[in-house]
Amino acid sequence: METAGTAVPLVDPYERTITYLRVSVTDRCDFRCVYCMAEDMTFLPKAEVLSLEELERLCNLFVDLGVRKLRLTGGEPLVRRNIMHLIRNLGRRIGDGLDELTITTNGSQLSRYAEQLVDAGVRRLNISIDTLDAAKFKAITRWGDLDKVKAGLKAATAAGLHIKINTVALKGVNDDEFETLVRWCGDEGHDITFIEVMPMGEIGAEARLDQYLPLSMVRGRLKESFTLTESDHRTGGPARYFDVAETGGRVGFITPLTHNFCELCNRVRLTCTGTLYMCLGQEDAADLRAPLRASDDDRVLVAAIREAITRKPKGHDFVIDRRRSGPAVGRHMSVTGG
Repeated sequence: METAGTAVPLVDPYERTITYLRVSVTDRCDFRCVYCMAEDMTFLPKAEVLSLEELERLCNLFVDLGVRKLRLTGGEPLVRRNIMHLIRNLGRRIGDGLDELTITTNGSQLSRYAEQLVDAGVRRLNISIDTLDAAKFKAITRWGDLDKVKAGLKAATAAGLHIKINTVALKGVNDDEFETLVRWCGDEGHDITFIEVMPMGEIGAEARLDQYLPLSMVRGRLKESFTLTESDHRTGGPARYFDVAETGGRVGFITPLTHNFCELCNRVRLTCTGTLYMCLGQEDAADLRAPLRASDDDRVLVAAIREAITRKPKGHDFVIDRRRSGPAVGRHMSVTGG
C-alpha cells in the first residue's frame, strides 16, 4: 500500500465511486452572465487563492485516489495568469491514472490558447453560448463579444478540439432560438447541451423564476422540428443525449430541477481556494487549503479528502417556485464552476 494511502479509491456512503473532479481554477471571469454572476462582483484576495502549484498537488492526489477525469473551470479558467503551466503539467497524467483532461470556457481566449491546449493533451471543450444574436449575447453576458467567441471556436476546431456547446435555457430570452442553435451546431460539427437554470447565488434584479424553463418543454419543441433518438453516448457528466437525425449531431439535456441526476453522481468540486464541495447543490464543504499549506505530508491531505467523501449527500435540494424566491445556495455558480 502506498504511504500516502492512495491505493484505495474514493467511495461515498451510497457506494458511488468518485472518478470525476471539477476544479475551479479562478473565481474571476471576463463575462458577467446574468444567471451566474452579479455585475458588480467582489473577487477573492490573492492570498486566499491556491497557487498553480498547490492546485497541481491536489489534482495529482485526486488522480492517485482514482479520479479518471479532470475538468478545469472558473470563472473563466483561461484568464488566470500562467494557466497553461498547470494544464501542461496535468496533461502529463493522461495515461498515467488520468483518462481525460477537459476545459469549460466561455471561448473568449481560445484564439490565443487552442493549439497550446491540444499540445497539452486536451481533446474536448465545453463552451457556453446561450444565443447566436450578438446584441442578445451582449445582454446575457453583459461584457461578452460573440464575434470574438466565434473566432475562438474556429481556432479550436482548426486545432482539432471537439466542442460541446452549453446553452442555458432562459424563458423569454433565448427560447425562440433553440432550433437555430441545434441546426448551427450540426453545421459546425458541435454537440449541444441545454441546461436548466440553477438557483445559485444572488444575481441582481433578474428573477430566476422568470428565467426558468423546464427542459421537458425544450425537448418537446425540438421534437416538432427534429427526430430525436435516445443515445447511449456519455461524457462522464449528467447530460442525457439524443441523436439528431436531421443534423447528424447530438443534443443533450441537463435537468437538475425537473429530473435530477444525483443517483449516479461520481463528481466532487474543488474551488480555487481549496474548498471541496461534495455536492453542487449543498453548502457542506471541506477545507483542503489548511492541511495543504500546513504540511508537505500527503497523508494528511488524503485523510482530509477521505473524510470529506464520507459526507457526500445523496442529492441536492434545488427548487424554483414562488415560495422560494432566493437561491438554494448562496454561492455563485462561478465559485464552483458548475
